[in-house]
Amino acid sequence: MTKKMPEKWQSSLKAIKAVQVAFDMDEKIQLSIRKQALEAGLSPSDQIRDILGLTINKRPKRPRLTVSLAPDDYQVLAEKYNLKAEQQLEIKRKLMDELIEHVNTSENKLP
Repeated sequence: MTKKMPEKWQSSLKAIKAVQVAFDMDEKIQLSIRKQALEAGLSPSDQIRDILGLTINKRPKRPRLTVSLAPDDYQVLAEKYNLKAEQQLEIKRKLMDELIEHVNTSENKLP
């Protein structure tokens, strides 16, 4: 007797069967593909799919950057910004301000 998969999981069946493939390539090749992806507004994975002639999910993605922060990182940042480590939302605001300032400063240095 086999159990039938719940209907709400049916749409995930294709994703379950997908296999991630990793490429160990020369750093120059990897950098070039990443640059092409950035210029095309794609993820590196979507850029590889495009190069290979595979379909790309054209759903709009929310552009965002991520970083993983451990509790120790929050403690370091809290001290840096004169906050408490528990004030994670305020730390995030300060991080965003610092990143924006970094980009503005960096771009002003370009010839």
